[in-house]
Amino acid sequence: MRESSSTLSTSVFDQIKNEIIGGQLPQGSKIVETELAKKFNISRGPLREALHKLENINLIVKKPHSSTQVVTVDFELMKQVYQMRIVMEGYAARLAAENMTDKEIQGLKDLLNTHQDSIENAGGESYIQKEGDVDFHYYIFSKCGNELLANYLESKVYQLVRMCRIRTSTMKDRVALAYNEHSKIVDAISNRDGEFAEMLMRKHISGAWETIMKLQETQGDS
Repeated sequence: MRESSSTLSTSVFDQIKNEIIGGQLPQGSKIVETELAKKFNISRGPLREALHKLENINLIVKKPHSSTQVVTVDFELMKQVYQMRIVMEGYAARLAAENMTDKEIQGLKDLLNTHQDSIENAGGESYIQKEGDVDFHYYIFSKCGNELLANYLESKVYQLVRMCRIRTSTMKDRVALAYNEHSKIVDAISNRDGEFAEMLMRKHISGAWETIMKLQETQGDS
């Protein structure tokens, strides 16, 4: 049985998304529909549907009077992403402490345990999180009880965050610190202390941004 147009589009959307996040499709590279259609053995209609979805989650951009390109996550865009995260994910953590069920909180604790195992298996060298509910931050905002907030973070910010994280996920000093900060956020949520959970989340994301700024300065000096 042949795959439906919608199924093909979703499959190609996932493949291109993963190639952008992973860097196989370089930032700023031109999107050439004929090449992608041939590569994925797909007709132009489903391909354009996939590209439209990628544009909606900010992974590709249309330049006025020019071509469609893979997004370039430069310093200014990262700055805007982290500014939004500090505010929105901070408040999502507050809401999570107030609204998560006991079962969801236990799921968050279990998730953190799997992350600890993953870090140990990597010799403490990396803290790379997969997409979706196995991602600490995604888990929290997706279960914060505010559907509009969660949907906005997922559809407009989350994939850009994943691209930004590549810069810090293998920095050894940041690995241990990020895990410890995650643990404290889980404790605050578990204790139903929304104010403290928000403060810790904002501090955690601010720290990640400071790391990126220092890295940027170092690379600029080299």
